[in-house]
Amino acid sequence: MGEESAITRLREFMRARDWEQFHSIENLIKSVSVESGELLECVQWHGQPDTERVKDELADVLTYCFLLADALGSEPEELILAKLQSTEAKYPVDKAKGRSAKYDEL
Repeated sequence: MGEESAITRLREFMRARDWEQFHSIENLIKSVSVESGELLECVQWHGQPDTERVKDELADVLTYCFLLADALGSEPEELILAKLQSTEAKYPVDKAKGRSAKYDEL
């Protein structure tokens, strides 16, 4: 038997609990933001975060990102690659290498 994908496991998990009813696009967007805030709390008062806590909170953020992509009928990897292609055009290596300036300031 082959490995299941993360989205397949997430769908099964949500379906078994009848939680899809709560996963409107609006609610998933809110959930990404809420979980991102919890990730930020890992470094709120100090610079050396507990790596295991960071991984746990990152998993929560990614879970809602995967569910949001799924709700939009998209694959997360395809979204990332498409965005990377447009970002590469905005930030050509010869102008952006080693710089943190925004694309319109290069």
